[in-house]
Amino acid sequence: MPLIRDTVYTYTRWQVIAMLFLGFSAGLPFLLVFSTLNARLADVGVDTATIGFFSWLGITYSIKVFWAPVVDRLRLPVLDALFGKRRSWILLAQAGIATGLFLMASVDALAAPETLALCGLLVAFSSATQDVAIDAYRIEIAQERLQAALAATYIFGYRLALLVAGAGALYLAEFWSWQVSYQVMAALVGVGALTVLVIREPEVNHFAAAEDIAGQVEEEARKRGHLPRGLARFTGWFYAAVAGPFVDFFRRYRELAVVILLLVAVYRISDIAMGVMANPFYLDFMGFSKTQVADVTKVFGFFMTIVGSMVGGVLVVRYGVRRILLAGAIMTAGTNLLFVLLAQQPPNLATLAVVVSADNLSGGIANVALIAWLSSMTSASFTATQYALFSSLMTLPGKFLGGFSGMVVAGFGYAEFFLIAGLMGIPAILLVLYLMRNGARLDSLAPAKN
Repeated sequence: MPLIRDTVYTYTRWQVIAMLFLGFSAGLPFLLVFSTLNARLADVGVDTATIGFFSWLGITYSIKVFWAPVVDRLRLPVLDALFGKRRSWILLAQAGIATGLFLMASVDALAAPETLALCGLLVAFSSATQDVAIDAYRIEIAQERLQAALAATYIFGYRLALLVAGAGALYLAEFWSWQVSYQVMAALVGVGALTVLVIREPEVNHFAAAEDIAGQVEEEARKRGHLPRGLARFTGWFYAAVAGPFVDFFRRYRELAVVILLLVAVYRISDIAMGVMANPFYLDFMGFSKTQVADVTKVFGFFMTIVGSMVGGVLVVRYGVRRILLAGAIMTAGTNLLFVLLAQQPPNLATLAVVVSADNLSGGIANVALIAWLSSMTSASFTATQYALFSSLMTLPGKFLGGFSGMVVAGFGYAEFFLIAGLMGIPAILLVLYLMRNGARLDSLAPAKN
């Protein structure tokens, strides 16, 4: 009963419900500049070389950290006074997404691919900016223990949006046209916009640490550099925006800063590296059909991930983020060992479903725990920038090592590959244990959000 009570209490909070709709808003544009756009281009006869160039639109999501400081430090004229810092940036980004999608609906992809690419760039840039602003908003509206639940509903909304922008957009294009499909998608941006109008602005001081750093640099620029007052003030502002997030992080966490960054880098190595070879393993090695793989890993796996995320959200509220972070690290490494057993058994759909269930449940729990923990690491003055840095760091090593996964499989086999992937999870477990031993010290250094 206490667990049920905690679940109901957690998932009926307004912050948690709001993230469901903001997650939908964040997920909606993603496929519309990726696979759905590729399907549209192929459908109207655009050559494959040109379609390949359109994939460069995705670079904007990988480099959003470069303009995250602007989202952190710049107050938007008029909008900031009306809606506050975070909501004004989200609304501006949503306006860019809706405008870009509406323009994409009216462009002839075959006659004017360059124009379509520019419109797609507007959507991708605005979408990446919205991600930065929403991440910052999520971190600032609730305390650490609620962050996992916020992440869970955000993931649920995001994945629902992927279904709408993927299968939904294709259905609309099939029965009506690509123009109607993208117009409907542009209209659905209104879901996020209405949410922003209803929700509250976080009540945090976004500028305290940043202004402290800016003031120090401004004073040094005037005294030692003999710069004019205006130029010295700009120098301080720019330094605080660009270098401030790093200075604040290392100054705050001191000797634990390197350990924290190492854990961010290695926590997801095990599951990301394993995921690269998952489909080849199912299809080529085990011999399952495409339909069977889709049913078990995509449809069934989707719901198991959501369940894992929801369970993780409740567990973090009940037991604290670091305990569940440890449990997630152990479960992620452990499920790779289940794949070792699966690789040594004859193909069986029921066994596959059990292993995939365990993998997705553990992945959902680990993911929300990691997001909640990373959220607790950020300072209110640099929320957007620091979280953008964390989110880039937590996937980069896994993606890099995943590139060698095919060589490992070719040289040793799938069972050995999954064993290696499981062992790659040990450093994360050890680092979490180290931080748990230094939990009191970590708590004393953590920034206050509210």
